[in-house]
Amino acid sequence: MAERIYIFDTTLRDGEQSPGATMDLHEKVQMALQLETLGVDVMEAGFPIASQSELEAIRKVAGAVTRTTVAALARSKRADIDCAYEAVKDAVSPLIHVFISTSDIHLDHILRMSREQVIELARDSVQYARSLVDNVEFSAMDATRSDRGYLAQVVEAAIDAGAKVINIPDTVGYTLPQEMRQLIEYLVENVNGVDRITLSTHCHNDLGLAVANSLAAIEGGVRQVECTVNGIGERAGNASLEELVMALRTRADLMEFETGIRTQEIYKTSKLLGSLTGLFVAYNKPIVGRNAFAHESGIHQHGVISKSATYEIMLPQDVGRTSSELVLGRHSGRHGLRKRCEELGYQLSGDALDDVYRRFIALTDKKKEVYDEDLLVILEEEIEGAPEVFHLEYLQTTAGSATVPTATLRLSRGEDSWLDSAVGDGPVDAAYKAVERITGISGRLLDYSIRSVTKGKDALGEVFVTVQFDGTIIVGHASSTDVIEASVKAYVNALNKFVARGQSSET
Repeated sequence: MAERIYIFDTTLRDGEQSPGATMDLHEKVQMALQLETLGVDVMEAGFPIASQSELEAIRKVAGAVTRTTVAALARSKRADIDCAYEAVKDAVSPLIHVFISTSDIHLDHILRMSREQVIELARDSVQYARSLVDNVEFSAMDATRSDRGYLAQVVEAAIDAGAKVINIPDTVGYTLPQEMRQLIEYLVENVNGVDRITLSTHCHNDLGLAVANSLAAIEGGVRQVECTVNGIGERAGNASLEELVMALRTRADLMEFETGIRTQEIYKTSKLLGSLTGLFVAYNKPIVGRNAFAHESGIHQHGVISKSATYEIMLPQDVGRTSSELVLGRHSGRHGLRKRCEELGYQLSGDALDDVYRRFIALTDKKKEVYDEDLLVILEEEIEGAPEVFHLEYLQTTAGSATVPTATLRLSRGEDSWLDSAVGDGPVDAAYKAVERITGISGRLLDYSIRSVTKGKDALGEVFVTVQFDGTIIVGHASSTDVIEASVKAYVNALNKFVARGQSSET
């Protein structure tokens, strides 16, 4: 049976210390309620000695959640501990988290204390916190850069004083996974009473190893991990909750552990944190990033369509996402394109698929990503459009406040082609006149409209024209990232519909 790993979430404390990540009281409560829904075992709500508003926010969180343990952080000072108690005393399950540094560099340059003084202060602060609440956690700050023998003495003193959880932080993200595992194994083997408490770890991501170090610590004997949603936190952040949890779930074949996290709430939690703080994750962020389940490569799309496990090691639904995304771009192949067309209600094969694919690839040369709206326009034009009698091969226009608007274009019909130019009130009017000169077919423009099909500067523009030819009203439309080109193609589309009806003489 899998062993339980407890998740200590410090998004509201260490995470909020990220520059720009501060949340107000209402936002902190909102995030806390979502963390409880997510299923974290402990949420560290803040550092109450920092300010009165921080104290009040932690109180509100403590009163709002109904199942989760609520922790408050305190230095090894009685004033801090009193403040932490005031913040969490009304929680269903209150916890005071006491810390002090144990590395020589911190003792010499920050605390300016001897090793013996730190041991006594750690023991006294844990004892005092235990006199206020039953659940006390002790952290040896900068533990991974501390002398192992001395660290073991401090941990043993904290256990003797009544700490129920001992946290071993990699405060500056310095250690490597093998070192972390060895350190935990050393403490398990050399600290009296370690079997009576829960070992924990809190890893920072300065070298990008926070999750790897947390997993290594679990292998060494840790059974609680401190982490944050989206990995936010001081400097490069903390171990990412979603990455850690899904690593344990996905590789249960090698690490037989489980958490109480409701993984289907992960994506929602990530999005909420981003909206509250404005710190949105990178597109390539594992699990919750925009591209985590997106595939553009034709080879990958073919594989995912055949069987998702070919290129996805977890289901997007497992983390609360709706589905994988086949991103249509220049690297996509026919399999991905056909799949997306089927989802849009078009069954394509043979020449029809080839024609749409040709148009699609041409569009990807003009814009990086093709959206459903872009594809629908192509489908409507290729599948539902009139036969192409005249084809626009070339278009060049000039316009400006001190220039006569001119259009030069080439139209082809079968093996024949014609090149001509015209001037007009603007580049579109000039192009339409050039079409008339080439075809000999005069049309009266009754209506013209243009809209952006998709978002962004490279958005596809769709043009609709209503043209009257010899008393017959025809609607034409076309699209392009160049609105002048779309305008001319729309006019030619209407012309082709008219000619296809047999209502005009040939050129």
